[in-house]
Amino acid sequence: MLENLQYSFTHHAVLSQNLMWFCFAVAVFVLLFLDLFVFNRKNEVPSFVHTLWICVAYIGAGLLFGVFVWYEEGTSKAMEYFTGFLVEKSLSMDNIFVMSVVFTSLGVPRIYQHRVLFWGILGAIVMRALLIGIGEVLISNFHWVLYLFSAFLIYTGCKMALNHNEEDDNDEEKIKNSRIYRTVEKYLPVTHQVDGPHFITVKDGKHYITPLLFALITIEVMDVVFALDSIPAIFLLTNDVFIVYTSNIFAILGLRALYFLLEAAVYRFKYLKQALSIVLIFIGAKIFLPVIGIELETWHSLAITFALLFGGVILSLVQEKRPSQS
Repeated sequence: MLENLQYSFTHHAVLSQNLMWFCFAVAVFVLLFLDLFVFNRKNEVPSFVHTLWICVAYIGAGLLFGVFVWYEEGTSKAMEYFTGFLVEKSLSMDNIFVMSVVFTSLGVPRIYQHRVLFWGILGAIVMRALLIGIGEVLISNFHWVLYLFSAFLIYTGCKMALNHNEEDDNDEEKIKNSRIYRTVEKYLPVTHQVDGPHFITVKDGKHYITPLLFALITIEVMDVVFALDSIPAIFLLTNDVFIVYTSNIFAILGLRALYFLLEAAVYRFKYLKQALSIVLIFIGAKIFLPVIGIELETWHSLAITFALLFGGVILSLVQEKRPSQS
């Protein structure tokens, strides 16, 4: 009798998890379909209002999925999802800086930037799955890897905090002198002229990589680099691969619209990077807190993360207004 009950419970749990993965896959497919064929079906520079509503729709979809996780898995899992979603969404601000520099340095017109970002997000979905899968295997077999993740996040957070005053005036030149750029130019034919929305163009019977494809390659590589921060951060919040992956993907799905909305405004949040550095240090140090007798609930992590990021944005806005009042 007991064995039958245990089998029934396990079977129900498996069915529930499969249902959640299926719902997630359907939601992502629908959002990508709407993005490609409804929201941005034409090659045109999106207006601010249009982009704002798309951002709201993506964030709403991510939060709604969190409510679904709450219903299916309970409060604790939902808090893990929301914390992961918030952390990844915040860390994606750095992606926006990189995208802006890449597009500017390569001369990609705004009218074609959304095309590059769409395929970039598709690539990110696949790459995040691979990286999260590798992370899950490592943690399952070598639990001490979590301490390496923790040390890496603390180091990254400290480095980010110490370097916040450095001005990168030559970011565009750094892209053109980067190893990625030199490697691609060395082994593949590259043209510096944009040929409409095409990633590859033909000249004199020879195929060339256009700035759009090179921008896509660069953004994909940089996304992997940024994932090395965000994925360990979420694994330190939860070991549930479903929560790690879904919170990651829902956070980056709306990155394209967020880029067009914030590409200029994001530079106003001068203290956001410092707030992010403190968040990374906090998440990295959280694994050591029980050793000194401090136990944090999942909702504590969400509240502290939100408070730090919100404080960084508010402080940036206050600091920006201060000179005009003098």
